[in-house]
Amino acid sequence: MIEWYDFYIFGSLAVTISPLFYPEGNDTLALIAYLSTFAVGFVVRPFGALFFGRIGDLVGRKYAFLVTLLIMGGATAAIGFLPTYATIGIVAPIILLLIRILQGLALGGEYGGAAVYVAEHVPDEKRGFYTSFIQITATLGLFLSLMVILFVQNAMSREAFNAWGWRVPFIISIFLVGVSLYIRIRMKESPIFQQIKTTGMTSAQPLKEAFTHWVNLKRVLISLFGATAGQGVVWYTGQFYALFYLQTILKVNSRSANYIVAIALLLGMPLFVFFGALSDRFGRKRIMMAGCLLAAVSYFPIYQAMQRVAGSEVVTASSQRNKTTGAISLTPQTLVNGELQPAKEVLPYTSFNTLVSDPIAWKLILLIFIQVVFVTMVYGPIAAYLVEAFPAKIRYTALSLPYHIGNGVFGGLLPLIGLWVIAQTGNIYAGLYYPIIIASLTFVVGSLLLQETKHTLIWDEVK
Repeated sequence: MIEWYDFYIFGSLAVTISPLFYPEGNDTLALIAYLSTFAVGFVVRPFGALFFGRIGDLVGRKYAFLVTLLIMGGATAAIGFLPTYATIGIVAPIILLLIRILQGLALGGEYGGAAVYVAEHVPDEKRGFYTSFIQITATLGLFLSLMVILFVQNAMSREAFNAWGWRVPFIISIFLVGVSLYIRIRMKESPIFQQIKTTGMTSAQPLKEAFTHWVNLKRVLISLFGATAGQGVVWYTGQFYALFYLQTILKVNSRSANYIVAIALLLGMPLFVFFGALSDRFGRKRIMMAGCLLAAVSYFPIYQAMQRVAGSEVVTASSQRNKTTGAISLTPQTLVNGELQPAKEVLPYTSFNTLVSDPIAWKLILLIFIQVVFVTMVYGPIAAYLVEAFPAKIRYTALSLPYHIGNGVFGGLLPLIGLWVIAQTGNIYAGLYYPIIIASLTFVVGSLLLQETKHTLIWDEVK
């Protein structure tokens, strides 16, 4: 949870701090540049998966994610102390980019270790249930990031938060990482890894064995296109893209949008465990494929309903190309007396009590919650599936790569791609084409090729 908090605090503060690290004069251009830096952290995640996955299969699960924790925590705290563009100029976004790369590499090695560590401690027949608690942590980390931001915002004026208060959520990471480090140092190595290491069954070349042996490479490719790619876009559409869409396209007040998404996430989090446990009984494949299909057919009506409910009169988004950088800027527009004008902010923040007593806010919460249900369906069972799909001696390496390509590349690029497509077309719903296509592709590939793994007995492998 703490690593996800570190990773997502960057995105949760995008609208607030993006103008601080890029030249003044075009906030939309700054946001797109910031989201590009945000996306880099996702793109490098597969490389972290390969590097730390190899360490995890050679040295041990515990030691690999001790290192990733320290890298992630140090990088996040560094953002809290980083001077802005106004102070050090172009060096600011360059350092920000390098920090984001370190975050991506660390997270690339983190998830596989956590999922494998838990899965290798629990009974075969309850693996979906127990690993679903790992699945909660991604959404919980995002929820925690929003809660910390809102707490800090409420403790000071808007001007103070925009000037320096945004640094506090990053600096808090130092304390959180200290707690996590204390816990991890006291943990013992996975019993399955201890067994295969004692008996000499570890792989001397986990990368080669995972990706050059066809039987294993086939599992990697099917897991990527038949499970994690669709899961990645559904996860990021239902949470991050929904947040960016409210703030950037529908012009919902930034703080109000944070509350709306945070409440929807809080309501949806128990469903990770529900669908994880359900997968122990009915299978991983059926639930994940159902989530992808429901998401693909529902996104257009859901986002159209969000636009109507918010009272946003945005009908299009005009775009302009910066002559110097070539980048696209985006301005949501509304129709007034037959003329297009920049859209005004809706649901202006007054207080939390006022917001939650507003029926419009609760309708938006419901629409986000429906998307979170799809997230829990595809994400709750997937850790158990990935662990069961690969043999123990290459498990850390083999499952980490498809997971981080699916989530880091297919999913992580979604907010950037979505906003770019909207800017290119002017169609405020055009950003949904990408997740719908990928989720549909995963549904087809997964339905045809994905193996059901719920009966896999990973303990038998080391007896």
